[in-house]
Order: sequence, then C-alpha cells, then structure tokens
Amino acid sequence: MTNRHLAALLASAACLTSPPAMAQEAPAPAERTAAPDAPESGDVVVTARFRNESLQEVPIAITAVSGQSLAERQLNNLETISASIPSVGFRAGASNKDRTVFIRGVGTITTSPGVEPSVSTVLDGVVLTRPGQSTLDLGEVERIEVLRGPQGTLFGKNASAGVVNIVTRDPSNEFRAFGEVGATTDEEYRIKAGVSGAIVPGTLTALIGGLYSDYNGNVRNVVTGNDVNASRRYGARGKLIFTPTDELKFTVIGDYLDTRETVSPSVYYSVSRIAYPTNAVSTSAPLTAALAAQGIAASPENRLAATNIDTDVRDKNYGGSLTSSLTAGDYNLTSITAYREWRNDQRQDYDGLAVLTSDFPQGLDEGRVRSKQFSQELRVTSPKGGLIDYVLGAYYLHAKTDERYQRELSTLAGGITTTTTGVANYGVTNDNYALFGEANLNFTEAFRAIAGYRSTWDELSYYHVRTSSNDPTSSGLAALDRPGIRAYHNTSGDTTRRGDSYRLGLQLDLGDRAQTYATYSRGYKGPAYNVYFNMRSLDPTTPLDEVPLDPETSKSWEAGLKGSAADRSFSYNLAVYTTTFDGYQANFNDTVGGAQVTRLINAGSVRSRGVEADVTLRPTTGFTVDLSAAYTDATVRRFNCPFGAPTSCNIDGRPLPFAPKVRLFGNGAYRFGLTDSLSAEIQSDLTFSSEVQYNLGQTPSTIQPAYAIWNASVALIQPGQGWQLRAYVKNLTDTSYSSFLANGTFAGTVRFVPRDDRRYAGLLLRKDF
Repeated sequence: MTNRHLAALLASAACLTSPPAMAQEAPAPAERTAAPDAPESGDVVVTARFRNESLQEVPIAITAVSGQSLAERQLNNLETISASIPSVGFRAGASNKDRTVFIRGVGTITTSPGVEPSVSTVLDGVVLTRPGQSTLDLGEVERIEVLRGPQGTLFGKNASAGVVNIVTRDPSNEFRAFGEVGATTDEEYRIKAGVSGAIVPGTLTALIGGLYSDYNGNVRNVVTGNDVNASRRYGARGKLIFTPTDELKFTVIGDYLDTRETVSPSVYYSVSRIAYPTNAVSTSAPLTAALAAQGIAASPENRLAATNIDTDVRDKNYGGSLTSSLTAGDYNLTSITAYREWRNDQRQDYDGLAVLTSDFPQGLDEGRVRSKQFSQELRVTSPKGGLIDYVLGAYYLHAKTDERYQRELSTLAGGITTTTTGVANYGVTNDNYALFGEANLNFTEAFRAIAGYRSTWDELSYYHVRTSSNDPTSSGLAALDRPGIRAYHNTSGDTTRRGDSYRLGLQLDLGDRAQTYATYSRGYKGPAYNVYFNMRSLDPTTPLDEVPLDPETSKSWEAGLKGSAADRSFSYNLAVYTTTFDGYQANFNDTVGGAQVTRLINAGSVRSRGVEADVTLRPTTGFTVDLSAAYTDATVRRFNCPFGAPTSCNIDGRPLPFAPKVRLFGNGAYRFGLTDSLSAEIQSDLTFSSEVQYNLGQTPSTIQPAYAIWNASVALIQPGQGWQLRAYVKNLTDTSYSSFLANGTFAGTVRFVPRDDRRYAGLLLRKDF
C-alpha cells in the first residue's frame, strides 16, 4: 500500500460518514406494499426466497442496497455498485457485450453467445440471459439484492456463483412525483423524473419514470480530436398494478433503454509485456515509436488514445413482463411471463493504432448482436408457520441470439498494401426447462432444516458461417488464413443435457434478533459453445470449437451468523465459505499468428473460499457507520491446457482474475437538524482493494496494484418538503487506477479507464412531491 493510500484510509477513518448502503439499510417504507408475511417494521425486506422476509432471517449471505442510497451516491449501474460491495467484481469492456459481473472471484469472461454468465442478473423476477443485458442504467429502483454463492435452486442454471436481484419501485396509492438533476465538473449531466399514483383508487395504480444522462468522457483520442470514454443514455420504465380483488393482483412492467458509448480499448498502459512464468519482459520498439509519433507516452495514468476512429457502441435494451398473483387461502400462486430484446451495434478500431506500418496491420471491426428471450415461470408459495413451508415451481426459457461480425484488415509488406475482409454470421438457440422447489422443515419455532432442488434440461444449438475475401472459393484452407481473419468456416451443432442443483442446510434462531446457519449447495450451469468471429476447427477429424463445453458445476459449504442488538443500533452479518467449481467455463488468452485470441474452454477445477463481514453501528440518533470486508482466496486447483497451448498455461495454484484477496468498504452518515424544517448531512465512503490479476494467463503486466478510493459529500435536506441538495466529490485523493488491464492486440498492455480515474465534483438536486 502506498503512503497516499494509507493517508486516505486514515483520513476516512477519522471522518467516516456515509449513508447506510449495505445489508443493514432500511428501505423506504412509503413505496412498499406490505405482504401478510412481511417482517416487523424496521427490518430490511428481501425477496431472496420468493417471499417477503427480513434479511436477518434468510440463511444466505446477502447484501441489500436501497434505491435511495444508490441515487444519493450516484451509483447508476452494476459497475459502480460493485465498488461498494467487497464480494462483487466487474469486468470492464469496450461495450456491454464484453462486460460481466463476478461474485467471490468467479464469473464468466467471454463474448460468445453460446455461454451464459455464472452470475445471474434478475430484473423484477425475470432472468436476463446475456451479460450485456445486465449492465443497464438502473433508473428508479427499490433495492438491489446480491446473493452470494450458488443460487441455482430457485434462480436457475446461470446462478452457479450468485445472483444480482434488481427490484424496481412500485407505484404509490397517493399521487407523487419526483425530479432529479445532477451535473459534475467533468461534464456529466443527468436528469431523472417520474410520477406515481392511483388511476382508480384501491384498484389501479401506475408509475412511469424516465432518465437522461450524458457524460463527456475522460480519455482523449488525439487523432480524431474528440473526448471518448463517454456515454449517452435515455430510457423509461412504466409499472402498472391492477388489483381487481383482494386475492388477485396483476403487475405489468415495460422498460426501454437506449445507450451510446465511446469506451476506448486502446489506452496504452505500457509498451511492454511480462511473460508468465519466466517474467521475461518484451518491449515493443515499433509500438513505442508509433505512440511517440502521436505525442503519447504509455503509463498507468495515461488517458490518451490514438486510433483512426472513435469506438462507437449502441445498445437498445427493452422488454416487458406480466406478473399475476393469486391468493388462495393461505397459499399464493404466481405467474411471470416475460419477453426481452437486446440489440448491440459496435464499430471499433481493431489494431488500436493510427498508422499502417510493416510492423502492425490496421483493422476495422463492425459487429451486430440481436438477442431475444421469452420466459414463463409458475410457482406456488405455502404459508409460513407450519411443520413444512415451501416454494414449488416450473420454468421455461426460449432464447435466441444472432450475430454478424465483420473485420477489414490491411497489411503492408514490401511497399504493397493488402486488404482482406472477413464476415461471420453465427448464433445460438437455447431452450431451458426446469422444475424446482425449496422447503423448510420446522422442527421447532427456532430450529429448522432447509432442502431445495432444481432439475434443469438444456437444448442448445448453434450455427456459424464465415467467409474471407482471401478465400474466394471458400476452400477453408489454413494456408489462406490472414492475421486476425481465418479462411472459410461453415458448421453447426447441437447438444442436450440435464443437470441438478440443490441446497441442504440447518438453521437455528438464537433468540429474537439473531440466527446461525450452515448449508451445502450444488450449482449447475449448462453446456456451452465457443461461437465467435474466428471460430475454428483443427481439421475435419479433430474439431476444436465445435465440441460443446461440458456443464459447469459448483459445490459449496457455507456457514453464517446474523443478528442485531441494542434495538438495532448494532447489526452484523458474518459468513465463511468454500466453493469448488468443476468444468469451469473460462476464456484463456493465447497468441496465434502474432494476434491475441481467446479460447473458451472447460478450464478444469477452481476454488473460492473466504470470509465476509458486514457490520452497522448506530451509536446515536442520525449517525450511522457501515463497514464491510471480504477476504477471498480464489485460485485455480487444476487447469486443463487447451489444445496447442504453450507450457506456460500451467497455472495451478494461481489466483483467478478479478479476485483481489482483500476488499474493504467503509461508509457512514451524520444527519442533524439545522432548523425545525432543515437538516444537514455529512457523508463519506472509502473503498480499498488489494492487488488484482485481470488475466487468467497470469501475466504480471496485467496486475493492478492495490488502491483506495475516497469519496465525500454534504447535503441540505428538507424532509417535510421533499427537497435535497447534495454536493459531492469523487476520488478525493485523485488516485489513478485501471478497471481492467489486457494485452494489446499486437503488442504492449492496454488499460480501461474507470469513471472515477481522477477527482471530480458534482451537484445533485432532488425533489419528491
């Protein structure tokens, strides 16, 4: 840790004040409709087991963040939220197609549509099948729940590492409106507004809200003269609740989000690479000269890029759902019918440099993704309080993704420029069927057993057709391959598999305000195909990418202790766990023909084990301190080297990517009255991460050193009038870090520049009517 990091830690400890944002945070009761089995007032309500329960009652390691806290701290997507939850990591990328969430150091890194993430994102009960769907701007939400560890029993096959459960805000019975505007010193502007209320009192309520945000970017493309790493988003969400009788309820939700981003993947961190395991340093003189010609010096704080075009990525993410709920006596029947689409169009500079030379080709990539999914879930929830209470259900998903990817590549040799164009059309279709259930066997009021099971059937198929202008007869000969563009390829395939997920455990209440639990879980993620632009086979008798990947399974032991004391002025959540993943589906980076390639493989066996703690202190009225910590030991147990890989792929015992050993988060707030109608709040939060490896291949040049980020704000609040004016500063110590490090396309190391890579300030004004 540097002196600057230590100073930030000490300074934050001295004035640790941030609004309660973690698991112990009380939700906004005005926007919630209480259910018959809702816990007593003051507890955090979660729906991790498809019923309203106190977070302290649920035998799962959970972090819950309220929508109010998200808005006040301007955490508007999963990437920014992950910084404040120590067990959660996030892989940055040039587009939503390349991004994914990690929990306890485990996630799936791939752009192939033939594999699903290990962390499931659920939006109002609807599972999102593609990682790119989950990185949406959140808008107005009630809360976000992060469930750590395998959750496949209730949430499905792509929850082998955990679940991010997003619950949007319900409409109110009384008419309400809200408006929010924000601006920052580095030219980010954000507007959010909406109305809520009863159309037919007692029968029909509605909420509609919209958002617009525009960020100018914090990277400069010296060739185009534009600021990049920028974004523009706008969207809307509507929710309609119809309750014709006390026993029947219908909820209709529709949302739409349009995003444009110019995130640059070509900001050079270094002109060198360090090899694993030799630690040999290879420095590229041609890369150094190419960058110097544009006035760029590669460094860990570099915010300059030099590419012929600005990256241009456009996303449309939209869908709708109908949730029907029928109360039959003490039982509740629920149906969720949903349809969603995700459209992604991207245009990127392949080589990351501005000038064609004999050392480096030049290329332009253009891609298009069209993803559709339909899902239907049925479940019945029994009443609580008897010998057995349970949830039983059935699930069906039909998902289809089609992609088109084109690469135009030019090379210079002997003074002659040669241009090759490759076009690939490919896609996958997935049908998923499941039966599931989970039950509590209540031996006494304080002691119970937990048993859950899910049986999953997968039908997965793919197609892939690639043409190359260097292979005009579509012969597919390897001799016609070009760097970054392979010759003709035409194949298809399908596979069918069935898998099991289950959970077994014991839970003991320790009085009225504490409980302990121990569980054993098995997670399951279905088969996969490595379907992508340069999909290949070695020869007709030895297929490579055409072979389906086996399912990924996980086995997890977890024990926890939860509780509160002194009238909830002290709350705590502790968890210890060990999880082993077999058939781990992962991308392994390799170099073929001088260009970077990735191979999606069953990488073998990995293990994540650790300790997590969340503690909240409320020593006096208006003052809250919230502390969270995670120690994560996520390593490769046994790695299966892919065909043709170098011996350097022996990475047994090495850390998993995006899995720092230690992450800490501290925050707190002190709110006090200035007058009878005006209050003030002082707040601050601190995130610390130990060093993190971003590459499964263990190259030392892709390790981000330890860093700490310190934020603070002050606010004036009129609770009775609904006004709040907040001034904030992000990254007070002006600490530069990289949210992702990767090998450049042909040489060097590139960095992804995070939003808070440098200090900036902002103002946020909100009015609730």
